[in-house]
Amino acid sequence: MLACGPQSRVDPAQLLQASVASNWQTYKQEHGLPGGGLAIYLETPGGNHFAAAGMPAGVTPNHHFRMASNTKTFTASAILLLAQQGRLRLDDTLVSTIPDKAIPYVPDTAQYAIPYKAAITIRQLLSHTAGVFDITNEVVPPTCPVPYAGQCYPLYVLATDPNHAFSPAELVGVNATNQLSYFVPGADFRYSNTGYSVLATILERVSGLSYDQFILQNLITPNGLGATSVPMLPTDRALPEPFTPGYLWAHGLLREVTNDNMSMNIAEGNIISTPVDLARWVKRLVRAEAGPNAGSVQAMMATTSQSKQSFGLGLVNAGSLGFGHTGAHNGYLSLMVYDASTDVTLVLYFNVWDDANLATDQFTLMVKAAKDARAALGY
Repeated sequence: MLACGPQSRVDPAQLLQASVASNWQTYKQEHGLPGGGLAIYLETPGGNHFAAAGMPAGVTPNHHFRMASNTKTFTASAILLLAQQGRLRLDDTLVSTIPDKAIPYVPDTAQYAIPYKAAITIRQLLSHTAGVFDITNEVVPPTCPVPYAGQCYPLYVLATDPNHAFSPAELVGVNATNQLSYFVPGADFRYSNTGYSVLATILERVSGLSYDQFILQNLITPNGLGATSVPMLPTDRALPEPFTPGYLWAHGLLREVTNDNMSMNIAEGNIISTPVDLARWVKRLVRAEAGPNAGSVQAMMATTSQSKQSFGLGLVNAGSLGFGHTGAHNGYLSLMVYDASTDVTLVLYFNVWDDANLATDQFTLMVKAAKDARAALGY
C-alpha cells in the first residue's frame, strides 16, 4: 500500500557535492594526482551553494586564490571606462596622441618599438588580434642574438634573480629588441599576455595613476570587492588569509607553489580574489553594473571571426555557461562566468596544476565540472 504525503526531495547541496566529488575523484585516479582539489561556488535564483573535493579542511568560498587571467576582465573594464569618459579611443593606434594630452599612448622609446606599432589599435590589444608576441608564455626563438634565446624570458631572469622587479616596459621591450610578432595586426587571433602588458602602459599614461591605484579606485572599491587585491611588487608574494595553497604536479613530484613573484603578470594575471568576490564581479560586469555601461559591455562581449566567436574585448563567450573568463597561474586553474538567461553565476577553481595535462584534460574537466554543477542544481 502506498502512503500519501509529501514526496522526499534530495537536497541540492548534496547533489552538488556528489557531482564535484565524483568529477575530481575520477580525474585524480585517471591521472595519478596525489593531491590538490576542486571547488565550485554558485549563486542562483534558488540560493547560493559551495562544494569542494580534495581541498584543505574548512575551505570556504571566502578563501583567496590567484585568479590569474581573470584579471584581464578588470584591465579591459578599465580601458572601456576610459573610453566612456572620452579619455581614449578604442580604434586609436599605439602612436596616436592621447586625447587632451600631447603624448602618444605608449612611449616613443626603444622598449616600445615593437613590430607594427603604428598599426596596432587598442581594440586589437583587448581582443588578442594585435599579433603581439607573448613573452610570458612563449620561448624566445633560438635564432635571436640574445643570451636568453631558446628560453622563456621571465624564467631566464628568475633563475638568477627570484626577486626581480619586472615591468610591462621590460616585457614589451623583449619584443622590441628581437622584433617578435605573430602576424600583421587584425589578420588573426593569438592569445597574448604581453598585449595586456601594453594595455597596462596605456592605462597608466591615460589615467595618470598606477595600474593598481586605478583598478582599486575605479573597480574594486566601487563594487564592494573587499577581498580582492592587486599585488605589483616582487616581494608581495603571499596570499591574504584565509587562502587555499596552490600546488604543481610535474615529473612525479607534488610541490607547493603558493607564494610567487607576480610583477611579471601586471594587468594580465596578477589579481588575487575569492569565489564570493569574483561571483559578484562577473555578475555585475555582465549586467553593466560594475562601471562599464551597457554599450561598453556589449563591445566587451562582441566576439570576432578570428577568435572563433569566443573572445571579445576582455570577456569570453563560454556558451551555455554564459560570459566571463578563465585563469591559469602556477598552482591554480579557474573559471568565472555569469549566465544572464538563468541568472546563474559560477566560479570554479583547482588548487593544483596537472602540468602534463593542464591545457587538455584538466581544462576539459573544468568545463565539464561547471556544467555538471549547474545540472546538479537544476540549471
